[in-house]
Amino acid sequence: MSAQCEVTAKVAAGAPMSVFERYLTVWVFLCIVTGIALGQFAPGVFQTIGRMEYAQVNLPVGLLIWVMVIPMLVKVDFGALHEVRQHVRGIGVTLFVNWLVKPFSMALLGWLFIRHLFAPMLPAEQLDSYVAGLILLAAAPCTAMVFVWSRLTNGDPLFTLSQVALNDTIMVFAFAPLVGLLLGISAITVPWATLVTSVVLYIVIPVILAQVWRKMLLAKGQAAFDAAMEKIGPWSISALLLTLVLLFAFQGEAILRQPLIIALLAVPILIQVFFNSALAYWLNRAVGEKHNVACPSALIGASNFFELAVAAAISIFGFESGAALATVVGVLIEVPVMLLVVKVVNSSKGWYEAR
Repeated sequence: MSAQCEVTAKVAAGAPMSVFERYLTVWVFLCIVTGIALGQFAPGVFQTIGRMEYAQVNLPVGLLIWVMVIPMLVKVDFGALHEVRQHVRGIGVTLFVNWLVKPFSMALLGWLFIRHLFAPMLPAEQLDSYVAGLILLAAAPCTAMVFVWSRLTNGDPLFTLSQVALNDTIMVFAFAPLVGLLLGISAITVPWATLVTSVVLYIVIPVILAQVWRKMLLAKGQAAFDAAMEKIGPWSISALLLTLVLLFAFQGEAILRQPLIIALLAVPILIQVFFNSALAYWLNRAVGEKHNVACPSALIGASNFFELAVAAAISIFGFESGAALATVVGVLIEVPVMLLVVKVVNSSKGWYEAR
């Protein structure tokens, strides 16, 4: 293992869960209330913001997404990719769940719940958009928050680091084709130009900028890198919350008309999280992986890179779309649900190792 990977793994293993992260659901709820209220009292301001576009990209939101995503990607050490071979079985399980199970199972759940079971209770003109948002959410595997979940389960930090680096690498090439395929299967028009633009803007360019920034910081020494990470840590969550205020300012009218929408959209997301985490956990046990690998594998298999999903949904379908709202529901339930999964895998360690 390289010295740089070892240092990064230790940093990942020791990073505490910040107040912003621990109470993310509370902040998201406050953003919902604030956004809806501002949208009702000052609609003209948000209409002006909505018109600030270039090439179908909303400029204020684009800037917020970069502030949201880049600090997270600075933490990712792509030099850890060569460490993948140390945990081939766990890596294989996670890749199988992330790329072959999760997106397709979410497309199926969206079809079942949104287009059939819940269709009478949802606005008919938004059904396709809701399904698209769920697909975008499932097609983006989690990145930075996985370090938090892994630490809470005493997960192997090197496995977590290498898996995140591998997922991010795959996402650069697979996100657009996978989303395009699933939207096509779901009979939703695929805006390929906007989809590819979103990948370049919100994955490729941020990855390049983040890695350049990372190298510059590490060149000044580990202490400078750690100090910078501590300073920019709140940027991501703050930018996300401001984006949500904007989003709910546009979505407020629809939510006030049908307040059950958020609860209905949460159902397939919850089922998907529990199904994929349980599947990854069980498969790791079946192939004989250690518990400290199975835990982060299950958590990576269940959580989502919701920042990317929100950005792509807004770019492709717009602020007022059901797709944008569906991805935000993923943000709303992410922390409490993942903490529940953490509790389950920790408490079941005896069962896991009794094989």
